[in-house]
Amino acid sequence: MSVLTPDQAVSAAVAAAGPWAAAPPKERAAALTAVADALEAAREELVALADEETHLGPGRLNGELTRTTFQLRLFAEVVLAGDFYDVRIDRPDPEWPPGPRPDLRRFRTALGPVLVFAASNFPFAFSVAGGDTASAWAAGCPVVLKAHPGHPRLSRRTGEIITRALADAGAPDGVFGLIEGEAEGVEALRHPGIAAAAFTGSQRGGLALARIAAERDVPIPFFGELGSVNPVVVTPGAVAARADEIAKGYVGSLTMGAGQFCTNPGIMFVPAGGDLLDRITALLGEVAEAPMLNDKILSGFLATARELGGRPGVRRLVWPSDDASAAPRLITMDLAAFAGDPGAAEECFGPLGLVVTYERLSDVADAVAALPGQLTASLHGEDGETGELAALARVLADRSGRVLWNQWPTGVAVSHAMQHGGPFPATTAPSTTSVGTAAIERFLRPVSYQQWPQDLLPPPLRDDNPWGVPQRIS
Repeated sequence: MSVLTPDQAVSAAVAAAGPWAAAPPKERAAALTAVADALEAAREELVALADEETHLGPGRLNGELTRTTFQLRLFAEVVLAGDFYDVRIDRPDPEWPPGPRPDLRRFRTALGPVLVFAASNFPFAFSVAGGDTASAWAAGCPVVLKAHPGHPRLSRRTGEIITRALADAGAPDGVFGLIEGEAEGVEALRHPGIAAAAFTGSQRGGLALARIAAERDVPIPFFGELGSVNPVVVTPGAVAARADEIAKGYVGSLTMGAGQFCTNPGIMFVPAGGDLLDRITALLGEVAEAPMLNDKILSGFLATARELGGRPGVRRLVWPSDDASAAPRLITMDLAAFAGDPGAAEECFGPLGLVVTYERLSDVADAVAALPGQLTASLHGEDGETGELAALARVLADRSGRVLWNQWPTGVAVSHAMQHGGPFPATTAPSTTSVGTAAIERFLRPVSYQQWPQDLLPPPLRDDNPWGVPQRIS
């Protein structure tokens, strides 16, 4: 497709914003479904192109494309259901206790054009037609997509398919536009026509963009997902009951996708003594090197791995003889050394795990509490231990957006109850999610109409309810 300039893309999105937000739910849902159908029809071509640019393999990429089309269709269902409008109607009541109440009608409407920064590690699900795009469209917001340089040909081809599908579905011109380039992304972010932005990527890049969004003449919300070390705590009871299962699960989660997941379990707390660490070391040493997404990500991984591997108190348990290899790495340190070194909790984007050994489980809560905000936190324990785990469970929930019991954090379900977000700096907006149907809430704002005539009200607020959305009345 033709790549637009930031002003072209944003201006077209501004022109489309009113008609797209006012489109009946059936029309918006049909457009989302049409995009999903078009991507599915081009599956073979898109997966091959994605594999050439990302090296993620056809198996992983086919699964990711399935997730992408699924979430588009799921958001189409959300649009048809209409609950996200959160319609509240208060009829006039002259006897209302604080004083006479007028006719009040409140709903949530689209914010306006949304700038989406595509991610590198999910070329479908967090990229051109990914969750940020789908949820913004569902809310009634046009999308300006800043393509990721890690898969430019895939981005352009996906953009072509989207543009044609939206046009065939009758969506207004400007509901989608694609731009490229770091400077162009910043220019779009500063454009007065952009009403919100969504980002998935590095903490450094995300915070720089968040500052730009906040320092505009008219600041806008910036929904950044910036990564996490996703702490995992393993109790003595869990080790005694299923050490092999835990070791296999950890190694599988750590090395999935060459460790290039924001939910990668970067730090695990385990009891000192026993052979769990030995089992993990043996298993991880058998995992072959896997190609990383691109040279920039590889160089970042190597630099961070070398820095973490050389910190005081750290022992290297699995480390390739070729220091420039992307092969998995495992390091360990005791809890006292970890607690005294905040830098040891730095995220390493790639297949490196830090195992922290502890003597007393009660001491782990303080170490977790000192961590920055996380996307996930996991606890592996046994049912008989739950009485002594309450305080630790509270700390895990306090520091993260999703807490797991006897599960691994890689793998984020696209569903109604999913929370993919957490306290800063895991995200810039801890009350929101970038995965699941609640992601639509980022791109809506409430408006209340007082004493307006029926024919001037938005359709969801009218008594005849032409769109058939849920209404909470008085």
